Amino acid sequence: MATYARTVRQGLPRRPSGEPWPPVDAPVPSVNAVPPADAPVPQSVSAGVSGVDASNVTAERDVGVHGSVPQSVSAGVSGVDASNVTAERDVGSAAASTLRRGLPRVKGGDPWPPASASAAASAGAAALGPQTTAAEPVAPTARPTEPAAPAAPAAPAAPQSEAAGVGALDPQKVTAERDSPTAEQGKSVGGGAVRRGLPRVRGGEPWPPAPVRPAPAAVAPETDATPRPGGAPETPATAVAARADLSQPLPFTRTVWNGRAPRTAPPASEPRRMGPFTPLQWIGAVVVGGIAVVYAAAMLVLAMRWLASTEPLQAFLTAFPGEYHLPEGAPVGLPAWLGWQHFLNTFFILLIIRTGLRVRTEKRPTAFWSPRKNRKRKISLNLWFHQSLDILWIANGVVFVVLLFLTGQWMRLVPTSWEVFPNALSAGIQYLTLDWPTENGWVNYNSLQQLAYFSVVFIAAPLAIATGVRMSGVWPKNAKTLNRVYPVEWARALHFPVMLFFVAFIFVHVVLVFATGALRNLNHMYAAQGSADPNAYADNWTGFWIFAASLVVIAAAWVAARPLVLAPIARLFGSVSGR
Repeated sequence: MATYARTVRQGLPRRPSGEPWPPVDAPVPSVNAVPPADAPVPQSVSAGVSGVDASNVTAERDVGVHGSVPQSVSAGVSGVDASNVTAERDVGSAAASTLRRGLPRVKGGDPWPPASASAAASAGAAALGPQTTAAEPVAPTARPTEPAAPAAPAAPAAPQSEAAGVGALDPQKVTAERDSPTAEQGKSVGGGAVRRGLPRVRGGEPWPPAPVRPAPAAVAPETDATPRPGGAPETPATAVAARADLSQPLPFTRTVWNGRAPRTAPPASEPRRMGPFTPLQWIGAVVVGGIAVVYAAAMLVLAMRWLASTEPLQAFLTAFPGEYHLPEGAPVGLPAWLGWQHFLNTFFILLIIRTGLRVRTEKRPTAFWSPRKNRKRKISLNLWFHQSLDILWIANGVVFVVLLFLTGQWMRLVPTSWEVFPNALSAGIQYLTLDWPTENGWVNYNSLQQLAYFSVVFIAAPLAIATGVRMSGVWPKNAKTLNRVYPVEWARALHFPVMLFFVAFIFVHVVLVFATGALRNLNHMYAAQGSADPNAYADNWTGFWIFAASLVVIAAAWVAARPLVLAPIARLFGSVSGR
């Protein structure tokens, strides 16, 4: 296609929202000027175009193509006849009467070039000299090039991307096609019909119009790569980075927002628990429970005092004062051995309760004990100490019962009359009204005491022994009949409640000993001092100091009951090992 020397061809603007370039009033460059002989020609042109005649290329340059030919064109015209190319370019420079029109240069403008444009623009193309040699043929460009600006240097070298697309074009066919406008028109698309494309303006007609010169049927495909006039090619507009879709939630849990710290604080750690409650909850439960117990006790005392003031209850308390007379020959007073038995029983039962609770709550024992005869059998060192205390407590109990019946003291513990039950009820009413029974423990116990001591010595203690032996290693495992008659599940279900009964008895017993005359009662229990006169030893502190010394011994044994102290003692009866 020919370029037009007398009319400025306007292209895209040089800046966003600018005017088309070059301006309409820009000076028209001279198309007769011969480009410098040393204009750069890309090497890919010679590599992609094979067998193009140098004279044909010279004729193509005469058409008005200034600067270097784009390398992309040379890739698609390999094997084109150089004579055809020369002919086509010469015909274009001869200024055919009908011009091919393209897109408008401004929005809303007419197709370019105008239909009335002079064909003399191609006349000056003949003045251009050859620019390449036979070794470096240049393929025809697909579109007319833009004229350079007046002060612009030669066009830059063509990009190499199109060099590979140039096939082996026949040079003679290309030359003939350029030299003959009629031949070019005869090869138009559709057998003489003009190939029409997009309109030049919005809402316009397809371009070019029907009567305009048809496009040449070149072998090489049309490309948009044409050298820009002037210096370096324009840098394409920077693509706008794709923005993230904020309508969709983030694929992770958000923990940080604007500010110095996240708005969601980490969850607080769980407080340390002692059983089902925390220490603070235990304190609150004790306080609330204590207030509730005191209130309930006060209400009970008031209620019992009101009942005791009624005539029927007054008559009952007169008939049954709370005790009955012992049989003839019953001993008076408490012997010294009974005081020592009382101390040993207290010592063993407290340590048994402590070790039993530890065995129940211990999960990973620190030491184990094995008997010498059976090394495979292992029990925890704490369980060994518990069972050893049981054996000592049982031995002390056997001695106590034997001495009890030998000395006749059993009459003080074993009920000998049915009057024990109404007198026990009378004693209970007197305790609830805070009007304590006036019996002398050195001579006789009240009926409620007698029933309590009898249940501890002859019911609770044997039951604890029986259940403990069933759960221990002393019980024969291969005795099928005994195991069927007395299952171990029964023993486990009864052993712990029996321990709770002992705890409740000890608590009530200690409270009543101190509430009904501490010094007198402690003298009876520990110092074996008393008299038929209840007030004889009411001011004696001997029993109290013996009781205090016994508490020191019990506390020392409580602290010493640990593996460091128990292991050497346990090795005397077996072997002690770690995990």
